[in-house]
Amino acid sequence: MSALPRGLVTALDAGPSRPLWLVRADQVAGLHGRWPATARPWLESTGFKAKPGATALLPGSDGSLFGALAVVGDAASPFDAARVAGSLPAGAYTLTPESAVDIDTAALGWALDRYRFRGPESDDGGARLVLPEGEATTARAVRLARAATLGRDLVNEPANRMGPAELAEQARAVAGDFGAAIDVIVGDDLLAEGYPAVHAVGRASTRAPRLIDLRWGRPDAPRLTLVGKGVCFDTGGLDIKPSSNMLLMKKDMGGAAVMLSLAQAVMDAGLPVQLRLLIPAVENSIAGNAFRPGDVLETRKGLAVEIGNTDAEGRLILCDALTEADGEAPDLLLDAATLTGAARVALGTELPALFTPDDALARAFEEAAAEARDPLWRLPLFEGYRKSLESPVADLSNTGDGRFGGAITAALYLQAFVETTTRWAHLDIYGYNGKAQPGRPRGGEATALLALYRLVERRYGK
Repeated sequence: MSALPRGLVTALDAGPSRPLWLVRADQVAGLHGRWPATARPWLESTGFKAKPGATALLPGSDGSLFGALAVVGDAASPFDAARVAGSLPAGAYTLTPESAVDIDTAALGWALDRYRFRGPESDDGGARLVLPEGEATTARAVRLARAATLGRDLVNEPANRMGPAELAEQARAVAGDFGAAIDVIVGDDLLAEGYPAVHAVGRASTRAPRLIDLRWGRPDAPRLTLVGKGVCFDTGGLDIKPSSNMLLMKKDMGGAAVMLSLAQAVMDAGLPVQLRLLIPAVENSIAGNAFRPGDVLETRKGLAVEIGNTDAEGRLILCDALTEADGEAPDLLLDAATLTGAARVALGTELPALFTPDDALARAFEEAAAEARDPLWRLPLFEGYRKSLESPVADLSNTGDGRFGGAITAALYLQAFVETTTRWAHLDIYGYNGKAQPGRPRGGEATALLALYRLVERRYGK
């Protein structure tokens, strides 16, 4: 973990650099004295307007590039800063003291924007942001950028290279970096250890299902437990998806990706928590031993579940993991999953759905998301829909009895497996950027990572 995220460079390694002003619109007029005499007439002749999103290259007296100016609308947003990273010529840039954006925010936005799947760890010749000497001012940005890179890489990796075993190896690597303990229960051992739903969903694949269980931290610290859906590829099972819906199903482990990323960031920061990460990792495949619509499956909690649709498999593996997590009654229990298309219909692909029965936790989430500039939206755990999960042959159904409110009924299903934990929240995420935006390149995304980390940081920060 020693290499800096792509696009960032230390002052020692940068060599000559150019000044960069990241400022608000009302600051521009007062900066002319900081530039060569050629800069002001250049801005006027090129029609530069000091408004958010505007960027200008500043010429020196000899006609060479002296520096750059960028106007931000929100100085606290890494995504406003990210817009600049892709608009500048190659070279090193140093943030000026007059900048409205602090170096930590700028570095995070820069690194998020410069990410490329399987890109070089070192700079590739593009615009680089120079970090000041010492790590204190940018340690948080580097930590989060590394975590986001991990999550994005996991989602972007093709499914033939990122199955349950490979996901477990990635978790082992993260555990090894921080001296965390890790246990992985594989294949039929899931039945012996009491995870029958995880086993049922993954048993049809030639790649055995498994439960990844990572622990780190002080035993006397508050318990923080993270659970992530790790469906490494989802055919839909016997209720097979149409081919167009299957194209992005390598991202169906996006919940596991963001929670492993969050766990890495928590350990990297040394937060005073007793961390536990649970990832049920499976491939939902089709074979003679695949679970069927109409089957009744057992769960770790002892509740029997009727299968209304084999493509509603994520909640089945999560319910076993949540039961295990809930048994310790952690101080905070968070789960994330690419769970329902219904959440995307309701909120689109860029706005994760938040479910929690705890109003105080919901407020804390909303405040953390606002501070991180990483939005989410709370949807209700509407009790009136709980009856739709009733089954005539089991304790509950995995799908409900109708087409509507699918994100809510899925969250209600998960809530049935969280009884003792007071502070629990479920995030229904997309895990993918369908189009490139500043700080969010097209492809896999550690959705809600910044909001999640800010929530945890506010609660347990040293």
